Amino acid sequence: MKIKCPECSKAMKRDESRTERVEYDGEAMTVEGLAGWFCPSCGEAILDDESARRYGEAGDTLLARSRERLQAEIRRIRKKLKLTQVEASQLVGIGKIAFSRYERGETQAPAPLVKLLRLVDQHPELLSEVGAL
Repeated sequence: MKIKCPECSKAMKRDESRTERVEYDGEAMTVEGLAGWFCPSCGEAILDDESARRYGEAGDTLLARSRERLQAEIRRIRKKLKLTQVEASQLVGIGKIAFSRYERGETQAPAPLVKLLRLVDQHPELLSEVGAL
């Protein structure tokens, strides 16, 4: 059976023991024994169902770890600045419930909010200026 690559239209090759590296947010996992069709020209892959499931689980694990690190960082910064969740939410201009959800990892915090918190973490003297915005 010949399969053409959906990306570059070149012939794909069957492999039953491929090892792939899954990366997210500076962390990586290796998934071994993947089966499917792989394009030697552009690197595109069509994984079998079981391999796709395992590859997806690795990505999900990395995403969950990233969210856990971020929620812990948000909580750490808030506590370092000696702010309540209400005060922190007012500081960054969002509702208390939204801030609480970011800190518990229920919702992904927006990148600008994280950058602002990291900036104030590194330069706590800016806290009064941020609050005055």
